[in-house]
Amino acid sequence: MKHITPNEVEELVSQRNDQSIIDVREAEEAAAGKILGAVNIPLGLLEFRLQDLDKSKEHILVCRSGGRSAMAANFLENRGYKVMNMTGGMNDWQGPTE
Repeated sequence: MKHITPNEVEELVSQRNDQSIIDVREAEEAAAGKILGAVNIPLGLLEFRLQDLDKSKEHILVCRSGGRSAMAANFLENRGYKVMNMTGGMNDWQGPTE
């Protein structure tokens, strides 16, 4: 599994690249603040939302500390998706949120 730091994700967001960021925290957690443009798909619902994910794109997975997003990354990687886990999660995020 590939990893990406919060600073690297912030740089991608600031450049307005067409990155896919998936926040796998519960809806209540994401409602308190998520990375700009991130889509909230709670870990428990991920297997039911695979049709919403483009296999041709690389997806950045985010959670509170990096544990759930690592599980999500493994799940998706095993199904042929290109993914990166954001190390440290939102605990280490310093950028803007929505």
